[in-house]
Amino acid sequence: MHQLDIKFAFLNGPLEEEVYVKQPPGFEIKGQEEKVFKLKKALYGLKQAPRAWNKRIDSFLIKLKFTKCTSEYGIYVKGSNSNDLFILCLYVDDLLITGSNKDVLQ
Repeated sequence: MHQLDIKFAFLNGPLEEEVYVKQPPGFEIKGQEEKVFKLKKALYGLKQAPRAWNKRIDSFLIKLKFTKCTSEYGIYVKGSNSNDLFILCLYVDDLLITGSNKDVLQ
């Protein structure tokens, strides 16, 4: 069994809608204090950040041939027999991975 924490997870989610932000206090561009910035990716504190991250990690796991558990949110399974079964539990940016083959888990 292995545990992982994805650092800066919320900074990796692409946004599906246009989001503009003001310049943070102390970081304004001189002479352009009213200028706003269009975000390409989510930021911490942005209400869209958790969903954007979840969609990104979900699509990544699906590309790796993991299957979503239909009865429990955040559980992904890969493989079908006792020799190659992987179970991944996802909670926000924390992962818990276990499986039937210790060598493959390493």
